[in-house]
Amino acid sequence: MVSVMNMMHVISVPYSLMKVNPLSWIQKVCQYKAKVSCVKSRDMHWALVAHKDQKDINLSSLRMLLVADGSNPWSISSCDAFLNVFQTKGLRADVICPCASSPEALTVAIRRPVEDSSQPPGRGVLSMGGLSYGVVRVDTEERLSVLTVQDVGTVAPGGLVCVVKPEGVPQLCQTDEIGEMCVCSVATGTSYYGLTGMTKNTFEVYPVSTTGGLVSEYAFIRTGLLGFIGPGGLVFITGKMDGLIMVSGRRHNADDIVATALAVEPMKFVYRGRIAVFSVTVLRDERIVVVAEQRPDSTEEDSFQWMSRVLQAIDSIHGVGVFCLALVPANTLPKTPLGGIHLSEIKQLYLEGGLHPCNVLMCPHTCVTNLPKPRQKQPEIGPASVMVGNLVSGKRIAQASGRDLGSSDDNDQFLFLSEVLQWRAQTTPDHVLYTLLSSRGAVSNSLSCLQLHKRAERVAALLMERGGLQEGDHVALVYPPGIDLIAAFYGCLYAGCVPITVRPPHPQNISTTLPTVKMIVEVSHSACVMTTAVICKLLRSKEAMATVDIRNWPPVLDTDDLPKKKPPVLYKPTNPDGLAYLDFSVSTTGMLAGVQMSHNAVGAFCRSVKLQCELYPSREVAICLDPYCGLGFVLWCLCSVYSGHQSILIPPVELETNPALWLLAVSQLRVRDTFCSYSVMELCTKGLGLQTDSLKARGLDLSRVRACVVVAEERPRMALTHSFSKLFKDLGLHPRSVSTAFGCRVNLAICLQGTSGPDPTTVYVDMRALRHDRVRLVEKGSPHSLPLMESGKILPGVRIIIANPETKGPLGDSHLGEIWVHSAHNGSGYYSGYGEELLQSDHFNSRLSFGDTQTLWARTGYLGFLRRTELTDANGERHDALFVVGALEEAMELRGMRYHPIDIETSVTRAHKSIVECAVFPWTNLLVVVVELEGSEQEALDLVPMVTKAVLEEHYLIVGVVVVTDIGVIPINSRGEKQRMHLRDGFLQDQLDPIYVAYNM
Repeated sequence: MVSVMNMMHVISVPYSLMKVNPLSWIQKVCQYKAKVSCVKSRDMHWALVAHKDQKDINLSSLRMLLVADGSNPWSISSCDAFLNVFQTKGLRADVICPCASSPEALTVAIRRPVEDSSQPPGRGVLSMGGLSYGVVRVDTEERLSVLTVQDVGTVAPGGLVCVVKPEGVPQLCQTDEIGEMCVCSVATGTSYYGLTGMTKNTFEVYPVSTTGGLVSEYAFIRTGLLGFIGPGGLVFITGKMDGLIMVSGRRHNADDIVATALAVEPMKFVYRGRIAVFSVTVLRDERIVVVAEQRPDSTEEDSFQWMSRVLQAIDSIHGVGVFCLALVPANTLPKTPLGGIHLSEIKQLYLEGGLHPCNVLMCPHTCVTNLPKPRQKQPEIGPASVMVGNLVSGKRIAQASGRDLGSSDDNDQFLFLSEVLQWRAQTTPDHVLYTLLSSRGAVSNSLSCLQLHKRAERVAALLMERGGLQEGDHVALVYPPGIDLIAAFYGCLYAGCVPITVRPPHPQNISTTLPTVKMIVEVSHSACVMTTAVICKLLRSKEAMATVDIRNWPPVLDTDDLPKKKPPVLYKPTNPDGLAYLDFSVSTTGMLAGVQMSHNAVGAFCRSVKLQCELYPSREVAICLDPYCGLGFVLWCLCSVYSGHQSILIPPVELETNPALWLLAVSQLRVRDTFCSYSVMELCTKGLGLQTDSLKARGLDLSRVRACVVVAEERPRMALTHSFSKLFKDLGLHPRSVSTAFGCRVNLAICLQGTSGPDPTTVYVDMRALRHDRVRLVEKGSPHSLPLMESGKILPGVRIIIANPETKGPLGDSHLGEIWVHSAHNGSGYYSGYGEELLQSDHFNSRLSFGDTQTLWARTGYLGFLRRTELTDANGERHDALFVVGALEEAMELRGMRYHPIDIETSVTRAHKSIVECAVFPWTNLLVVVVELEGSEQEALDLVPMVTKAVLEEHYLIVGVVVVTDIGVIPINSRGEKQRMHLRDGFLQDQLDPIYVAYNM
């Protein structure tokens, strides 16, 4: 356009040609003896790199070398270097003319060639520290932490320039303050097309003086350039508004940080023009993120050294920490049409977790300085003060109980389960107690009262004759889930032996599952092992012998060929407090222990479940649980014999091949009550999510189900139960029917949603108060709210109190404390066989330090609270709901507060779509997060910043280590609960084989 008006001859060198031949513009200057050349500092830089072998360059014709990106303060280095080399080729110093321009204000200022070339152009050596506070401080050039800027000449003719504060009202700056340049001139743009609001903010600015009066009646235009006006009206530019990052009240320029990063041996590791610096908000402050493209030939070791040097450089020169430094593979950052990097798109990718870095370094420890102060623990108050305090504030002591066990009925005349079975075999011999389903849903086996009695007799005969066992000997039952296990259990009772049910080794991974079997056999001091022919063969296989030598085991009896005769006499137990069986299980913290269950406890337990679930001989109950420990074992093996109802047994392992098995069985057999585990529920939710229509067509109808209970030893998983209810609502499942039970080592079932009584209640508590062991109810959806669901109704004959785990004093309603339980079906102690019972005797026999100091309680090791609801119980009284929050052993003391792993895990799982499972645990003072990645490995490093940010924002915690692994690394027990302590051991022993481990600095 200018050429048309001024009749100039213009030679345009396209960017694509410059890429191939960076010297092309210089060649054209020489060829045409050009007087004016307009370039960017980038063109000067690449021409310098490429000029080596050029002989005949002569730039003496140039009167003006316009540097068109003078708004970049770092162009000075290109200008100096270019002059240095080309001065010998006829280039004069006064020819170099930087200028400042912006899309809105066009040319703001330009340096024009001077007649008197003895006067050097203006330069300023400014302190970086001063700049970060927005002030101009002249410094000496020797220091690293300075920015040298050159003037961009004086204001374009006919224009008026002022400098205003970058934020807030456009108030004029002092002469030594850095601000945004505003221009009043005719030669500028006038508006953004179609954007009236933005136009007003940019094109209609009326600067005010410090006193508040208008500087001029004319409107000024914001240029988007930061700078100041120096001596002699010279304009200096220090950066751009859109690269301004405000961290903790100090300003940093993205360009300055890029320059510092590139100054650390740039050419070796990263590409000069391919580095992005931007800020993201984390925990109410801006944090700096640096993303660069890594050269393909640099190793991980090199990159890490470079990254840590960059961090140190930015810290020492700019006095600011970098939150995240990420290196991505060469050529993967989004480009702008001209080939530069697309900053806003890069930032968007970072925020979405889609950058796919190949190296990442997070430094939350150094740069997040605004965390709330760690909580100081107050000295404990004495018991008496607590008592008085509760009375004064009108709080009740948190205690509750299930209904009474009531008067006896038919089978309660028997003290022992073996007697109940004999009585049933006489009175209702053909009544079916157990039905076992195959993976296709057909009945593969069943047992009537008489059949079970007969089978048990033959097992007893085998034990006495071939095993030569004495009364009170321990017997390990290693059976797959099925009928054999039940017969073997009652056979042991008939022979006066103590049974221990053990999960058989898994044929596909013997090496990991067989040692646990051996450990239980050893720790329980079993005198013999009973099992099936198939498992006998498995134990003697080469692979098994390589793991554990069976020759050191007690005798192994195969019950597939039982003797045809019955024993001369069945054992008659006499002591109700004697041992009925040992319940061996691995707790969520990875502890293997056996709990002693007396005959008394077994009777009370079965009675309590019978009353709560209204179990009678005419009823059918479907059980999809592993039968090896806890409530699962009791429901599978004991309850039917006690109450006479029919149990439909569905081994959970069959659901892996046929996920619909359990629900189809429940539908076809018109079952009203069913029990399952979280793993089963998850299998159904994931495996049948897309099949509801076809299941409906197959006639699946769940409308008769009135109780679907998840048996668990943890806080109810609301998200899973909700999605299960929602998914199968179309198939008739009533959401009210889904609930959870709660049991633990010392008492295998404390709560269980029965048939009568109110629906389970849900409350929302303040997560921040919970960290201080306080329970504060909030409205649904309020910030920091955590939904908690009641763990089912307290069982008949069970009393609960909430106690302070340290002082053992009773607590009020509004406190989180340890759940203590008193009931006839508590276990009577751990069985370790090593005389260590004393160590944990207080788990089973604890007394409160004040209040009711007479009652003996068992300590569950779980934190929870009681809440009196508006609902009424079957007995007409207000209903007390128990809410389980988490295991005391797993709770983490961090920054003086108590955190529950599940809460952090929930935040982490939400942080990125590719995180399928997650577990956290403390290591020294650090929080370790293990995430399982579902997706390609190139996404692995995207998770690190996302996880770190989520935990910071939601929990005010800094993640120390992020471990990204394949699916299935986090160990899970049979109930589907995470074994965080096992995982921690695996991490410390370097056994996780992770995809990536990030240590946050």
